[in-house]
Amino acid sequence: MHSIKINLDVVLNKRGMTLNELSEKTGVSIANLSNLKNNRVVSVRFSTLGRICKALECQPADILKYEDD
Repeated sequence: MHSIKINLDVVLNKRGMTLNELSEKTGVSIANLSNLKNNRVVSVRFSTLGRICKALECQPADILKYEDD
């Protein structure tokens, strides 16, 4: 099986940022960010991904990782 893993927690830790801070900067709810962080989503909007990348000053590839299970 092939899957995409979300490494939001890794990027947050590198930036020293909390979910609350990221939520304030992006306008994305803490619940949605928590679901992303814990890989409990099957899709993510490009607009949401863009806001997260802007706030974290990173690229989508820093957050998303393809894994061949």
